Amino acid sequence: MAKEDHIEMAGTVIDTLPNTMFRVQLDNGHIVTAHISGRMRKNYIRILTGDKVKVELTPYDLSKGRIIFRDKN
Repeated sequence: MAKEDHIEMAGTVIDTLPNTMFRVQLDNGHIVTAHISGRMRKNYIRILTGDKVKVELTPYDLSKGRIIFRDKN
């Protein structure tokens, strides 16, 4: 799958789930379940409730995504 096929959206982490999963509310109001990307896991980037993040979604399943960036607030 090419990188152009992904949809990037901004959102806010509203809940922390087990196994490094998070519930993220997107800026358009939708709520998705997201996991951390491999680079964020490798570099020990911590994500807490309330953080602003960028989520990458696939067109096949818009209810699940991957957190690819955490804003430096």
